Amino acid sequence: MKILPDLSHMDKPSRMRWLMITFGFLATVLNYVHRLSFNYLSADGELRAIISDEAFGYIGTAFFIAYTVSNAFSGYVIDRLGTRLGYALCMAVWTTAALFHAFVITPLQFGIVRFMLGIGEAGNWPAGTRIAREWFPPHERSLATGIFNTGSALGAVIVPPLIAFLGVKYDWKATFLILAIFGYLWLVAFWFTYYTPEKALKVNKIKDKVIPPVTLFKTRFLSMFTLSKAFLDPVWYFVTFWIGRYLVDVHGWDMKKIGFYAMLPFIIADIGNIAGGYFTQFIIKKGIPIPKARMLAINLSAGIMAVALIAGPFIINTPITALIIFGIVGFGYTSYTANALAIPADVVPPSATATVWGLACIGTGIGGAIFQSVSGLSLKFMTVNHTYDSAYSILFFMFGAAAIIGLILQSLMGPLVKDKKLEAYVKGE
Repeated sequence: MKILPDLSHMDKPSRMRWLMITFGFLATVLNYVHRLSFNYLSADGELRAIISDEAFGYIGTAFFIAYTVSNAFSGYVIDRLGTRLGYALCMAVWTTAALFHAFVITPLQFGIVRFMLGIGEAGNWPAGTRIAREWFPPHERSLATGIFNTGSALGAVIVPPLIAFLGVKYDWKATFLILAIFGYLWLVAFWFTYYTPEKALKVNKIKDKVIPPVTLFKTRFLSMFTLSKAFLDPVWYFVTFWIGRYLVDVHGWDMKKIGFYAMLPFIIADIGNIAGGYFTQFIIKKGIPIPKARMLAINLSAGIMAVALIAGPFIINTPITALIIFGIVGFGYTSYTANALAIPADVVPPSATATVWGLACIGTGIGGAIFQSVSGLSLKFMTVNHTYDSAYSILFFMFGAAAIIGLILQSLMGPLVKDKKLEAYVKGE
């Protein structure tokens, strides 16, 4: 049965939807600025002397353990509190954690503040999916989620030059303090601007029965979705977390050079957010059913990631070709995410969309924690007898294999249509 776009529920979407999704976009930019600033500051200079490759991997693991824990409840909390309060609470937590980076000096202390950062940052995407669901009709949601998720790649674009400038002009402590100010400014603006549209408010007020996480995980959709993210999402964190150290260790770049050139892969990745969302919207308008369009898009995106990573060690012969390969991998991931973010609203009742995304991102946290530790340990032991170039080639192959596994698992989610059993559950039938 074809599931064609249903445009009847929102004949005249409010123009305010673009302002509201812009808040999600800006929050995602800040999310990545706060997340990645430590990675670049510790790639070279004073912090590099404190943070070894092994310690860096473990600190990344601390972040993802927190990310896992937070995803277990952040989506549920946001669904219960509502978008305005839930999103504001997430921003307050992660911005304060980012601020605390300025007051710690040991790997253990950095691990603690990175853990706090992960607790707050995990709620960004469940909250963003609620904005898309509250303000946009189904056929626009991939584009809407692509727009707000563009902030991840744009944040990654901004970080290298921003950190290079601030780190050189001031120091790493002052840099963390300055970056935190922007989070608090967003918090004030969002709190006094955001509201839920009347039609979505009526839907939210319907006293649907709350679906327990255990019930959701029993569905093939969520279990496979979660497992697939455990392998696909760490690919993006390989690009964003390790690119600074890769450029220092393999190509001998310093922070100034990284600040100028490391924007390239994330500019390419940024295109993927819009291209992935628009591609799906385009083929839906051409008559392809929404479930098939979404699945085609996410599988194609995962394939791009896998091919680029596996081919990377054979193609890379200069720093620029390395940056292009990282960019293609990022393009595949962001185009995947633009569509993956829209999937929960296609399958589960409105009252569970943020919950489902948060639960699925438990896979992100578990995969991220494991792959970060493995990456750090691999570099530590392999560089004893081999060059950094050879050691990183192994990581390229490892993450390429992870992308293939993720592609297979997401293909097992089943048809991306409304789950009638969950719909009946929330109605108490």
